[in-house]
Amino acid sequence: MWNFEPFAKNTAVIEENSNSITYAQLSQFCDNLAKNILSRCLIFNLCSNCLGALVGYVTCIQKKYVTLMLDDHIDKELLNHFIETYKPDYLWVPSEKASEFCGKTTYEECGYSLVKTSFQHEYPLYEDLALLLTTSGSTGSPKFVRQSYKNLISNTHAIVKYLHLNSSERPITTLPMNYTYGLSIINSHLMVGATLLLTNKTLMQREFWDFMTQAHATSFGGVPYTYEMLNKLMFFRRKLPDLKTMTQAGGKLQPELHQKFAEYAQKEGKEFVVMYGQAEATARMAYLPSEMSLKKCGSMGIVIPGGRFELHDENDQIINKEETIGELVYYGDNVTLGYAVSGEDLAKPDEFHGILYTGDMAKFDKDGYFYVVGRKKRFLKIFGNRVGLDETERLIKAKYTDIECACSGKDDELYVFVTNQALCPDIRKYLAEKTKINSIAFHVKFLAQIPKNEVGKTMYKELEKFYDKVC
Repeated sequence: MWNFEPFAKNTAVIEENSNSITYAQLSQFCDNLAKNILSRCLIFNLCSNCLGALVGYVTCIQKKYVTLMLDDHIDKELLNHFIETYKPDYLWVPSEKASEFCGKTTYEECGYSLVKTSFQHEYPLYEDLALLLTTSGSTGSPKFVRQSYKNLISNTHAIVKYLHLNSSERPITTLPMNYTYGLSIINSHLMVGATLLLTNKTLMQREFWDFMTQAHATSFGGVPYTYEMLNKLMFFRRKLPDLKTMTQAGGKLQPELHQKFAEYAQKEGKEFVVMYGQAEATARMAYLPSEMSLKKCGSMGIVIPGGRFELHDENDQIINKEETIGELVYYGDNVTLGYAVSGEDLAKPDEFHGILYTGDMAKFDKDGYFYVVGRKKRFLKIFGNRVGLDETERLIKAKYTDIECACSGKDDELYVFVTNQALCPDIRKYLAEKTKINSIAFHVKFLAQIPKNEVGKTMYKELEKFYDKVC
């Protein structure tokens, strides 16, 4: 996957406690860990943005062990369920948690411990299987995306190419290592010998900004929620002379925010790159070149190097007409092998064969730039009218800029959840006026907090419990 030899003397990692290592040291840590793993097998990595978790991940990829990446703060009951389902040979966990697991600690390094379980190659592993990641929508299901070495290498090379990455880069972590977007940042920067700035601090903490400044961070990535928070945190007043690049993926950014960050980047001589991807495509499928950020505001851009897009209609026929909505279909070597829901699935070969039906509805303009308009399943029929839930959210957020909102529902009943109770009647009236649909179809509900997962994506399934409690 990576060749660290040309970068042996480069600084590979700096942690927020100022601990740093070179690429030569990272390679040595990986060699030491591998000596304690007998052969190709399944290893769970309970990770955070720290050196120990990184060493475990890099070791597994370089030495061809299969690793399943999980948040270090995962619910214990859920973790036990995963362990029973997939029966890993080893667990790579923070040393302070090692005693919580049944098994013998056989090695320790960088604050992490290797725990040998009672399992011994319980399930055969497909020869090209490299990595198991949760989908962004996972809320406890044992469903994982199966990523191959070919997938990882293909997507990493494409990202390096379109972002023009080199060894001078110093990305700071703003996303979890077990999240496909966060992991792709690590993969691509290791490929070019850059310096990873690892921190578990969040954008809401002063320590994050202190570290970012002191370590001369050149880039960060974020999902739409990240940029919504930055907007509220008066980000535009900060002096960040070392910052060169901001990337955004993980969902569609509101066009108004897209424009605001693009204008800031242009004014300050920085790059703002909007991207599109899914765990099922390893990480990325499209990007909007920074120089087009304002001209194509709201677009997810063009296909990555080596990939290809098509739009399909309801009959699975290719759409060749611009500004016509269809399902986005992607072709490329980064399309993953398929899913795993049980240990037996780890032996399955490639089931997607380089073709991914994304489930996103999109269109393209006269210049070939693509725009996502919503999820295939995120549409309702309201009194015979087709209404997009994602578009309804954007409509509300554009009008009421100081609230969070999420839309869900079923046919003839659209539920809107907002974080300002006083605005509920106004929003209901506003939607009726904008859509020309009778207001009885709209149920507007106050929630103190919109349920989100660890990377800030709305957990729509959680909203269903509130359907009977209407403002």
